[in-house]
Amino acid sequence: MLEQQLQLKHTQLRNRLVMGSMHTGLEEGWHNRKRLSAFYEARAKGGTAMLITGGYSPNLRGKLTPISSSFNSYYDVFKHRAYTDVVHQHGGKICLQLLHAGRYAYHPFNQAPSAIKAPINPYQPKAMSLSSIKKTIKDFAHSAYLAQKAGYDGVEVMGSEGYLINEFMAPHTNKRTDEYGGNLENRMRLALEIVKAVRAKVNKEFLIIFRLSVMDLIPNGSTPDEVTTQAKALEQAGVDIFNTGIGWHEARVPTIASMVPPGAFKEASKRLKEVVSVPVIAVNRINTPDIANEILNAGDADLISMARPLLADPEFFNKYQAQQSKHINICIGCNQGCLDHVFKGKRATCLVNPQAGFELDYPLEATSKSKNVLVVGAGPAGLSASCYLAQKGHTVTLIDKKTDMGGQFNLAMRIPGKEDFNHTLRYFINELERLKVTITLNTAFADDMLEQYDEVVFATGVRPREANFTCADNKRVFSYDEVIRGEVELGNSIAILGAGGIGFDMVAFLSEHKDQSIADFKSQWGIECEPNPHKDNRQLFMLKRSAGRFGSDLGKTTGWIHRQVAKQHGVKQIADCQYHHFDDRGLKITVAGQDQVLPVDTVIACIGQVSNNELMSQLLDNPKVHVIGGAKLASAIDAKRAIYEALQVAREI
Repeated sequence: MLEQQLQLKHTQLRNRLVMGSMHTGLEEGWHNRKRLSAFYEARAKGGTAMLITGGYSPNLRGKLTPISSSFNSYYDVFKHRAYTDVVHQHGGKICLQLLHAGRYAYHPFNQAPSAIKAPINPYQPKAMSLSSIKKTIKDFAHSAYLAQKAGYDGVEVMGSEGYLINEFMAPHTNKRTDEYGGNLENRMRLALEIVKAVRAKVNKEFLIIFRLSVMDLIPNGSTPDEVTTQAKALEQAGVDIFNTGIGWHEARVPTIASMVPPGAFKEASKRLKEVVSVPVIAVNRINTPDIANEILNAGDADLISMARPLLADPEFFNKYQAQQSKHINICIGCNQGCLDHVFKGKRATCLVNPQAGFELDYPLEATSKSKNVLVVGAGPAGLSASCYLAQKGHTVTLIDKKTDMGGQFNLAMRIPGKEDFNHTLRYFINELERLKVTITLNTAFADDMLEQYDEVVFATGVRPREANFTCADNKRVFSYDEVIRGEVELGNSIAILGAGGIGFDMVAFLSEHKDQSIADFKSQWGIECEPNPHKDNRQLFMLKRSAGRFGSDLGKTTGWIHRQVAKQHGVKQIADCQYHHFDDRGLKITVAGQDQVLPVDTVIACIGQVSNNELMSQLLDNPKVHVIGGAKLASAIDAKRAIYEALQVAREI
């Protein structure tokens, strides 16, 4: 089904896969023009039917930040010709997203329907005057006209996620008393006038996609009945395709993070499809061909939007069409390389594919001199290094002293909400087979191996840092890995030492349900119902030595979710805490200078890791020895850094 063509009114899409809009950090400035062209080319060459760009503002006030890009001049037409040309060369379509940020604009010149500050923005917007509204409508139409001149096949009008048009639609942010506020007819007037103005300025073949917020997930948002009315009116105004919008950026409901079950919001596109006659795009946490085809075959949508999955693997469609789905590098929804980067002002990339966004910066060119390379350690760094080295044409041998491959992946995939790490491990194992890498397990590195290979890459990973206080009464402090593997028996009152990523993962492991159903997910987060998270009989305590906020180092776009999960399960958090002694009475601690005994029967150390670097410590001066991942530096190690370093060492050898 994903491979079927789709006939539109005046054109045809070669299949049902759309690259959803995502900001890469390459949109700004002339200097990134070639990089963004290469990014789009890889996805078009990979078989994607239609690409939607990152958001471009139709005017200066609608820019997301002072340096964000707009699209409103003939300079932009000339610049963007490179993008449209390269996509068309590979048989794809491309549409420009027009996005007015409204009250989400991160500058003091932002505008909104009413002067109501967004909770995620320090700048209070100015309420738009009628003349400003009329000018904004003209600006959208002018930008669409220029987009047609630049060779775009259409535009996507961004009417969801809490940006300007969505703000006019929802009573939550629209308190106007003129013809653009009050009843639904008035609140949706701006959207309709923008679509009509765009349609009047472009030819009939030019596509208008409207991204409609089907679920606002905020108080006093648009109701399902109102969304139906909006959709029907917008279709009548000239919309060719509807894209499904889910949740405002300020909504306290996860919508795209890894803990969201795959396909969790397919009912939103189904609702839309039931009330319009034009094609509908399904979105959010659709990361495998199976999920995509399930939605298409059920008739819940006509097209599938994948944004981050095409960061993870630009060849997604080609591999699927060639019946090589097992070789697709699946997006795991971690947000670490994409959204977390963008919100920090960095270029977007991908944890499982560090070449994403860096196609010209980090090419992996075939070697002119094949070498025999030994990779020691089959965790994330070793697996990816072996694949990259073999892709270059080296002869690679991968060894590990354990009986299975995966390293920290084997722990991550057991954490509720991180089950998708299993996709990444399976991808690497399949790639090792395809690339004919020799794998030898139950084999430790020996000194004589150094002479047998031209280059040796140590990727021996990390082990848990041990707590260093005394225990009595047959008590001991468990390490996080033995708990996750199910090797120890836990009590009902548990102290978790550490408030970093591992500590919050432990909270999820002890409290959340693995492979959560869509129904349970919606119940937990109160999606169109009252929140009803399941309760656990265990009492969890989370302790940390430093003062201040818990989870301050977690991902910018996912940290709030982890903190909220801990709150849902009644985890008691104690900061500025020193640990002293653990026995039958409990854990003796000092908090802000006061001694106390915490009545727990289990203590789990989630206090970081140390490098497994004993093997190579005496070999580091040897020019043929390379160290990557946790073996190189254990502090703040994660799969993103491990796989990035694997790519770089492969490029070096």
